[in-house]
Amino acid sequence: MAFSEYKTALVTGASSGMGWGIAERLRAKGLTVHAVGRNAEKLEELKDLCGVIPHAVDISDTAAITELVDGLDIDVLVNCAGVSRPGSILQSDAFDIDEQIDVNLRAGLHLCRLILPGMMERDSGHIVNITSMAGLYEFGGHIAYHATKAAMHTVSRQLRVDAFGRRVRVTEISPGRVETDIFARVENISSEEAKAKYFEGMEMPQVSDIADAVEYAVDTPNYVNIGMIELLPTLQVPGGLRTGKRVGDEVILTGKK
Repeated sequence: MAFSEYKTALVTGASSGMGWGIAERLRAKGLTVHAVGRNAEKLEELKDLCGVIPHAVDISDTAAITELVDGLDIDVLVNCAGVSRPGSILQSDAFDIDEQIDVNLRAGLHLCRLILPGMMERDSGHIVNITSMAGLYEFGGHIAYHATKAAMHTVSRQLRVDAFGRRVRVTEISPGRVETDIFARVENISSEEAKAKYFEGMEMPQVSDIADAVEYAVDTPNYVNIGMIELLPTLQVPGGLRTGKRVGDEVILTGKK
């Protein structure tokens, strides 16, 4: 199995949520894990917990991530870092759009650019992109988030083309709602408020379920490529149909987002 062949991993967004859980899982599988995130204090906690190598780096800083990976042979790259901002394009400002493009898309592209050549040379490696159901389905608002996740879906497909002929695998994991702190950060509310609003009484996938998916994809034999895993709550479905009609100046909408 592939874990016996891989030695090192780099996980972005490792100071919280899914990135934390994935870094912890890869470390438990015996890999040397370079854990990248912006929260130095949380990364130190993760280091004390399981022995990752912490890197407090803003991945939107291309020079910083270039320096970080210089000289490193990374066998497993997990692009997990992500940010989101509420609101449609009508409510978005320049920072909302630029930050999401920089973190959700540009940083992942640069890390692939920097790390994939070494995988190709060694004829071995695995890139895992954590995207979102927002990249495949529209559910209102969050336009830059949808756009960047859709772009990473395309990047995942294109990486398979770029790496063709070598034993380099690419997996996209596309989660629906997962019980993390992202909603607290997006809405600038407490973790307790977010839990009550988005998770209480609901059957939600946990961070460990995402880590399970990563482990499964990476641990298949290196002649098997798990291209995409769409992982949603059983009691969540994407899509839907809305229809509107005008009554004078009023627009009446039917259906749900």
